[in-house]
Amino acid sequence: MLTSGAVGSATGATMSDQFDTQDSMTLDRSVRLPQPIVENAWSVEPQDKDYYGALKLDIDATDTLRGIVSAKLVMPVAKGGPMTLLYPKWMPGYHSPQNPIELFAGLEIKAGDLILDWKRDPVEVYAFHIDVPEGTGVLDISFQFLSPTTSTQGDVVVTEDMLNLQWGRTLLYPAGYYARRIQVQPSVKMPEGWRYATVLQAEDRQGDTVHFAPVSLDVLVDSPVMAGQHCREVTLDTDGAVHMNLFAHRADDLEITDEQAALHAALVEQADKLFGARHFDNYRFLVALTEELGGGGIEHHRSAEIIAPPSYLTQWESNLPKRDVFAHEFTHSWNGKFRRGADSWTPSFEVPIRNTLMWVYEGQTQYWGHVLTTRAGLWSIKSSLESLAKIAATYDVRPGGLWRTMADTTGDPVINGRAPLPWPSWQRNEDYYSEGQLMWLAVDTRIREASGDQRSLDDFARAFFGIDDGSMVTRTYDRDEVVRTLNGIVEHDWANFLDTQLHRREEGAPLEGLERGGYRLLYRDYRTDFCKSFDVQAEQFDMRFSIGLNMGNTGTVQEVMWGSAAFEAGLTAGALIQSVNGHDYSEQVIGDAVEAAKDGTAPLLLTVKARSQSRPREVKVDYSGGHRFPHLEPIEGARRRLDEIFAGKGSMTVRGDDD
Repeated sequence: MLTSGAVGSATGATMSDQFDTQDSMTLDRSVRLPQPIVENAWSVEPQDKDYYGALKLDIDATDTLRGIVSAKLVMPVAKGGPMTLLYPKWMPGYHSPQNPIELFAGLEIKAGDLILDWKRDPVEVYAFHIDVPEGTGVLDISFQFLSPTTSTQGDVVVTEDMLNLQWGRTLLYPAGYYARRIQVQPSVKMPEGWRYATVLQAEDRQGDTVHFAPVSLDVLVDSPVMAGQHCREVTLDTDGAVHMNLFAHRADDLEITDEQAALHAALVEQADKLFGARHFDNYRFLVALTEELGGGGIEHHRSAEIIAPPSYLTQWESNLPKRDVFAHEFTHSWNGKFRRGADSWTPSFEVPIRNTLMWVYEGQTQYWGHVLTTRAGLWSIKSSLESLAKIAATYDVRPGGLWRTMADTTGDPVINGRAPLPWPSWQRNEDYYSEGQLMWLAVDTRIREASGDQRSLDDFARAFFGIDDGSMVTRTYDRDEVVRTLNGIVEHDWANFLDTQLHRREEGAPLEGLERGGYRLLYRDYRTDFCKSFDVQAEQFDMRFSIGLNMGNTGTVQEVMWGSAAFEAGLTAGALIQSVNGHDYSEQVIGDAVEAAKDGTAPLLLTVKARSQSRPREVKVDYSGGHRFPHLEPIEGARRRLDEIFAGKGSMTVRGDDD
C-alpha cells in the first residue's frame, strides 16, 4: 500500500500529470476508448391471429408442505426454427412488471426425447429462446413455481392446507400472438379431499385432478383458483350467479351469520343498482381467512382474490376496517376490467402497461368502494364519515403535493412497486387511490350542486360502466371520453377541473368535495371509533396529525411526517422508541406525555435507538399542540350531501352451503 507521501513516486509523475495525460489520450483519436455494446431487448410485435393448436397445461399443487407447484406444458408447434417462449411479465391487476420470475425454476424443454438448449434473453429476462428441430410437432415443457416459504421472500401462495393459484405464475406462452388468440386446456391436481373455487368451467374430475374446459390465455390468467381443506360457499344473489367462497385453516372460522351473509349480498344488489348492467356470467369472491397467505385484494373480471384475517367473521365488529375490500374489488369488474384506460390495455403480457388513467381505474373505484360498502350496510354512515376524515387528514398534513402532482403518482406501480419508502409523506406513493377518491367526491358534489341535486356521479357510473349489458368484452376509453360523459350528465368545464385536480402543486388536501358535501375537516383530542379500530387492526398508534409519528405497538417508528416536530427532532422510520420522559414506551405513556406537553411546560423526551446506531440517544421533540385526531363536523345550514351519497336501499335473502 502506498503512503500519501509516495503518491506518483513509482513513475515520477504527479497526479496532475496523470490527468493531463488522460486529457491527451481523450483528444488522441488513435487511442481506442471503451464503447457500449448495442444490445436491444428482444421483441416481436404480437399479432391478432390464432396460435397453432391449443396448449395443454397440467398443474400439480400437491406438494403443500414445501410449497412447490409443478407444471407440465404441452405446446404444439407448426414448424422448426427459432422460437421464443415468454413468462408473463405484466400481470393484470398489478399495474407493473411484478410477476415473480425469480420463483420460476427447473425449466426443461423437450422435442420428443431430445432435450433442447434454451437461452434467456440478456435484456428481457422473461423471454427464453430455443431452436425447434425440423419435424417437431409438440414441445414438452416442465418447470416449477416455488412459492415463498416466508413473507420475506414474497407473497406466500401455498400453505399446508390452502392454495391461491394464479395461472400466470405457472405457465409459458409462445411469443407473437395476442393472448386472446392462444387457447389453453388447464388442469390442476390438488391434495386429497381439498375443495376449490374458480370461475373456470370444469369438464371433469378424476380423483383429485380437475380438468377445465379450454379457454383463451387472457381469460385463464384472469381466472385464479383458490383451494383448501376447509371451505364454504355462500350464494349472494337470487340468480345464483354471484358467490362468496370462503377458505380457512379452521372450520370454525367459516361460521357466517345470516346477517353477515345478507350484508355481503346487499353489496351485490347495490352494485347492480349503481351500474345497471353486469359484465360477467358468474362472479366469485375467493376469500382466504388467513394470516399465512400473502396479498390483500386482487381484482379480476369475474372474481376477486381477497385475503382477510381469520377472525373476519368470528370477530365481526373488530374487523370493521377490513370490510371495504369486497366492494373495491367487485367494482373493478366494471371499472378496470370491463372499462379500461386505453393505455392500460395490452394484447399480451410482455407488452408494458401504461397507467396514466389510474385516477379513474383506481381513484373512482376507491370512491365507489367506500360508497357501496356503506350503501350495503357493511359500514354505517358514521363509520364512512370517520374513514373519510382519516383520508382527508392524511393529505391535509402530507406536504408532498408541493413538488409532485397526483397525476405523476400514476407511475408509482412501476417506479416503486410498493416497496417501503423512508419518507412517504414527501415522496408520495400511489396517491391516485385516496386523493383520487377525494377528487371524485368533488366531482360528485359538483354535479349534485349544479343540477339542483337531480343528478350525481351515479348517473356517470351508469352511462360509463353500465353500457352493453351482458358483454364481457373490454371497452377501452381515454380522458376525452371521461370528460364527454361528465358533460353529458352536467355541463361544466370538466377538462379544466380534472387537469387542475390532477396537476396541482400545493400543500394540503383537496377538500372542496367535503365542504359541498356538508362537512368540514377538523381535529379533536380523541380518536374516532373507526380510527381506534383501524389502529388496533394495524397494530399501531397513529399520531401523524400531531407530533408526526406513526408507531407500532412495541414503539417501532413506522412513519415520520416530513416537516413535523418528530422530523425536526431527527426521528426516522425503523427507529425504536424505548422510553418517554423516563418511562418505558407504551401507547398510554406517549399519549399522556403529548397531553402533558400541550401547555409548553412539560418536556417530551424520547429515548430512541435507530437501526444504524449501537447505543440509544435522547431526543427532545419540540411540540406543544396536544392531541390532534381527524373528525368531520357538519357545516351549519349546509345540505349534507355526503349522507345522501352514502344512503342505500334494498335487501335480499341469501343461502349458505358447506362444500
